[in-house]
Amino acid sequence: QVAESGGGLVTPGESLTLSCAASPTIFQGYTMGWDRRAPGKQREWIARISHDGIIYYTDSVKGRFTISRDNANNMVYLQMSSLKPEDTAVYYCYSAPGAWGQGTEVTVSS
Repeated sequence: QVAESGGGLVTPGESLTLSCAASPTIFQGYTMGWDRRAPGKQREWIARISHDGIIYYTDSVKGRFTISRDNANNMVYLQMSSLKPEDTAVYYCYSAPGAWGQGTEVTVSS
C-alpha cells in the first residue's frame, strides 16, 4: 500500500529525490511522511506533510530536504540536496494511519 523508490549511491553534496506511491485509502486526507534508519542507529523521523500541505522537518534536514505531495496521484516526494555521509540510511515512507513501505536505500559516499 506504500512503496518507495529512488534510492541509490551518490557522492557528498549531490542531490536525490525519493518517491512514494500510496494507495488512495491511506493517502487521501492523511498526513504522509518519511523516516529513516541509519546503519546501527534507531529509526528517525525526518519530515511530514499534512493533507493540506503543512510541513515539518527534523532539524538535521531543514534547508536541505523538501517534502511535497501530489494529491491527484497519491504520491509523496522527498527532494534531498547537499547530501552528507550521515544521510546514509534506509528511507521509509509512511501514512499517518500506520502504513509503512519496505524502504529505499540511500548511500552517500565518496
